[in-house]
Amino acid sequence: MDVHDFDKAFENIIEDCLPNETEKELSVPRQWLRKVLEYNVPHGKKNRGLSVAASYRHLLRSERPFTDDEIHKLQVLGWCVEMLQAWLLVADDIMDQSHTRRGKPCWFRNDDVGLVGLNDAFLLESCVYKLLKKHFRQEAYYTNLVELFMETSHQTELGQTLDLLTSPENSVNLEHFTLDKYRAIVKYKTAFYSFYCPVALAMHMAGLTSEDDFTRAGKILLSMGEFFQIQDDFLDCYGDPAVTGKIGTDIEDNKCSWLVVQALKKVTAEQREVLEKNYGRKDEACVSCVKQLYSDLCLQKVYHDYEESSYSDLMASINTECGSLPKGMFIEFADRIYKRKK
Repeated sequence: MDVHDFDKAFENIIEDCLPNETEKELSVPRQWLRKVLEYNVPHGKKNRGLSVAASYRHLLRSERPFTDDEIHKLQVLGWCVEMLQAWLLVADDIMDQSHTRRGKPCWFRNDDVGLVGLNDAFLLESCVYKLLKKHFRQEAYYTNLVELFMETSHQTELGQTLDLLTSPENSVNLEHFTLDKYRAIVKYKTAFYSFYCPVALAMHMAGLTSEDDFTRAGKILLSMGEFFQIQDDFLDCYGDPAVTGKIGTDIEDNKCSWLVVQALKKVTAEQREVLEKNYGRKDEACVSCVKQLYSDLCLQKVYHDYEESSYSDLMASINTECGSLPKGMFIEFADRIYKRKK
């Protein structure tokens, strides 16, 4: 299943999410929800959504074509993952007061949205469960799908809580920025929903029931999620907004970023004072001071060295940890994100 076919399925997905046209009193919410879905869901890279079908292909261990029913189910599950991400991003942008997302204004920045966007995030979340009920209620693994999305949402929200409490606005405390704290934030806020969830969905659909298989997949995929988030932190500072689709704000938002954690491991007492004075300040001059310090500490080289060593470690983990699961599935996902630019 390619991205073109995946995109074509989205219009039907939208219709499945909307209130029935016969419910006349919901005509305005129906129009609004369509607008919310069209603006926030289909414009990302879609790697998470497409990973469901890619995982299922590997798990089949067969080159036979997907049946029409399989294609339909994989498309629905893929768009459920994309909606999960969309509602998390809509809420996250409000909490971080971000400005751009995927090359356009964050949803809440639109004149007719504002804090209504918070309710829109709830609407997007509810669409996931509406789709699951409509298309999978008759399947033996339906409960597993619902529980996976519920648990993934809970894990991600816990990660967001840890992130927000570690990096409160207008209260900078560099003592909070440790590698252990960073890894915990990344594991819960990013890795579960971005890497483990799509693969676990495919595993349920493929009929896998071994707890050991899910544990092994989780170990590899959570490591991959950490690798991915460190790339994201690097691109937040050094990426091209025309390519990434967003303007990085980790420095001014006082985020526990991988870069600041690495900086704190290398700074002199004098350089630490520069960080204390400038980090977490919504001021362009302060941001420039921090970026200059990063340059002085050669953090770009530190990152590129990390990228190479982490990729090697990831390949080693795949070779030793995948057990009966197809090794090619994990290698494909690792190669997809290696040296990415957006």
